[in-house]
Amino acid sequence: MKKIITVVGARPQFVKASQLSKAFSRHDNLDEIILHTGQHYDHKMSEIFFQELGIKAPSYNLEINNLNHGEMTGRMMIEIEKILIKEQPDAVVVFGDTNSTLAGALVAAKLNIPLAHIESGIRSFNKNMPEEVNRIVTDSVSDWLFVPTKIGEQNLIMEGHSENKIFNYGDVMYDISLSFASKVPSESILDHLDNDFLLVTIHRPENTENNVRLKNIADSLIEIASKFKVIFPIHPRTINAFERINMFKKLSKVLNIIEPVSYVDMLNLQKNAKLVITDSGGMQKEAYFLKTPCVTLRDETEWVELIEAGWNKLINTDSNKEKIVAEIFRSINKRGLNDDYYGDGHSSFKITDQIMKDLN
Repeated sequence: MKKIITVVGARPQFVKASQLSKAFSRHDNLDEIILHTGQHYDHKMSEIFFQELGIKAPSYNLEINNLNHGEMTGRMMIEIEKILIKEQPDAVVVFGDTNSTLAGALVAAKLNIPLAHIESGIRSFNKNMPEEVNRIVTDSVSDWLFVPTKIGEQNLIMEGHSENKIFNYGDVMYDISLSFASKVPSESILDHLDNDFLLVTIHRPENTENNVRLKNIADSLIEIASKFKVIFPIHPRTINAFERINMFKKLSKVLNIIEPVSYVDMLNLQKNAKLVITDSGGMQKEAYFLKTPCVTLRDETEWVELIEAGWNKLINTDSNKEKIVAEIFRSINKRGLNDDYYGDGHSSFKITDQIMKDLN
């Protein structure tokens, strides 16, 4: 019997873990243990995703959150190390680019436990982003580098990683979008909306911690709301950011501001929106999977293939309101080219089969 510990801590990781766990469950000789760091700690961002996506309850929940990067990562490492020493797994799996990813990767490497990095090779080439540092370090200590795209594969090769460790089986996010995009909850969030709306999410520190950028975003959304209904599922931390610059009351008067929503609700919102406006990495891809145009309020993106294909548009939030609004209006209903950028929808099975093959 083989034992694998899967480390998760944030919404995108819950989503990816749900598909991987289903794929792992086909192997009778495997015991998978879910370790939740607690990085996303409220019900809407954590427990509800486990329930909705059918992920078995975590065996461990560290409840480590709401701390600075260094302290959060350090405390996670201390607790993860205790668990790995106790459980003695044959491999550790981490996802993406969060502090949970980095903590799990470093502890596994220090204990000489084989490490699989799902969504490896993704680069923004901006080391001011904590996520970029987390990606690079995690890739450097991983034994399996599962890239979601050809560009990710090329990035790793250029950095000097051994091609024997690199596996391009596609993107597990594509797998799950195919599984869940057609599922509508019994009381759909769309029951209360017409289809003529734009969907917004903002959460990245490069926007929320920069008063100039945040004010530009707020002013732009207010202008856009004069022409279209704008749906904005908003996290308390983003509310606090807008309150800091005295803009939240103004936004709440003209935008349809709602609490964070479940994964299926978010997919339904993206599927039916005229445009997705976001600074999220995952939502850029989900919008493409659902064939909804997207604008990304950032200086760069990891998913450059979607820019080149015409599905996504980068907008620098240092720009003035007029420029931001003009770019957003130009992007509404714009369609791009289609290609199999993210695999065939079976990447989870290919990834788990590769890990189990190498462990046996």
